[in-house]
Amino acid sequence: MLTFFNILIVLVVVNVLLLVFSVNRSSNKTKKTTTKIYPINTIQHKYKKAV
Repeated sequence: MLTFFNILIVLVVVNVLLLVFSVNRSSNKTKKTTTKIYPINTIQHKYKKAV
């Protein structure tokens, strides 16, 4: 039982470290990138009816 909890604690610690690293890395990327917003094409198109 003690071995189970030791493995569980190690996995939880590794998971937390990876989560913190991932969040820090993604926050750095969002500051550098710019998002482009493209307008929606509102012109109505006429399509031929399928057979």
